[in-house]
Amino acid sequence: MSARLKLTFSYAGIVMLAGSLLIAVAWVFALRWLPDHDPPKPSPGQMAAAPAPGTGGNPVILILGPSRSDLMRGFAPAAAVALAFLLLLGLVGGWFLAGRMLAPLTRITDATRLAATGSLAHRIEMEGRTDEFRELADTFDTMLARLEAHVAEQQRFASNASHELRTPLAITQSLLDAARNDAGRDTDRLIDRLHVVNTRAIDLTEALLLLSRANQRSFAREEADLSLMAEEATETLLPLAEKHDLLIETSCAPAPAIGSPALLLQLATNLVHNAIVHNLAGEGSQGIIWVSTGIRGDDVELTVENTGDQLAPELVATLTEPFQRGSERVHTDHAGVGLGLAIVDSITRAHDGTLTLTPRPGGGLRVTVRLPLPAPYRTPTADASDIRYVPTALRLARIGPSHSSSPM
Repeated sequence: MSARLKLTFSYAGIVMLAGSLLIAVAWVFALRWLPDHDPPKPSPGQMAAAPAPGTGGNPVILILGPSRSDLMRGFAPAAAVALAFLLLLGLVGGWFLAGRMLAPLTRITDATRLAATGSLAHRIEMEGRTDEFRELADTFDTMLARLEAHVAEQQRFASNASHELRTPLAITQSLLDAARNDAGRDTDRLIDRLHVVNTRAIDLTEALLLLSRANQRSFAREEADLSLMAEEATETLLPLAEKHDLLIETSCAPAPAIGSPALLLQLATNLVHNAIVHNLAGEGSQGIIWVSTGIRGDDVELTVENTGDQLAPELVATLTEPFQRGSERVHTDHAGVGLGLAIVDSITRAHDGTLTLTPRPGGGLRVTVRLPLPAPYRTPTADASDIRYVPTALRLARIGPSHSSSPM
């Protein structure tokens, strides 16, 4: 039985119930004014008369009223006709009203069928006043828009990933073909080049797996501190910064968060690494990287800022897309695979945070990651200097409120 038919029977049943109750009330009310027994009836041609006191013996004509049997004979057929009319009205009116009520649901069902066939561009765009069906349609349109954008992003990502993975494989194939055709080729040099190409393919594969893991949010959440992650990332990449004459300045106040320490460390490492490989080293000026953490309202904040080339706001808005690069890298070693900021964006969203990229007026980029502050630390008077935060797996050992690392 369809929903429209069910609603029709429901409407008709309510109308019949209401009509039956109304007739029953009228019946009971009428019975109160009728005698319990039928009055005696006069014989044919006889008129019931009797002298009334004070009338001088003049007869008074007695007119007999209706009885309950008369009511049954007159009221029951009329009630049956009324109930039949109400039943017909309930069925016809219920069918019409159910169709009007279910019309928006029919549009939503049609849009769902189109989406099931792979057509995500269709939108319901329901008009009229806001009600439950309008809210459902708007929510479904929003879901379709997000799903369409996600599918397009995944297709673009798969295409870019295939292209990036094909490059080292094609280089490897070319090197092996050249070595097979040239018996006197330097084997050691060939092995070194194959090692470099293979390392790049491995790094790219690991980055793709990390990006997939962040997108799926398949990780355990525990206590972590962004300041510890930033300091560890800075110390790990300090030799690379010193090699290219870069100055790293850190100001890391405690920044407690809830999430995956491994992913948050990867986030900080990618940001610092990106600031190193896109800097001013070798251009006759001192390149600088600023790393800071702290609490801002109900969020913790990690900011990595670096000098570099001038970047247009339109270009900066695309840097979180996979394999999108803002400028040519200034270093050929540790150049990455073009997924650094894409991984940062995915990790940030997986931790319910926000990522903001802003071009610096003097050149370079400012990247800010904001994550929700855990509930125990959300006090009106809380300040970064008042927190002595000890994560579950990492103990906070602080060098000082801030320190700078510069090449010797």
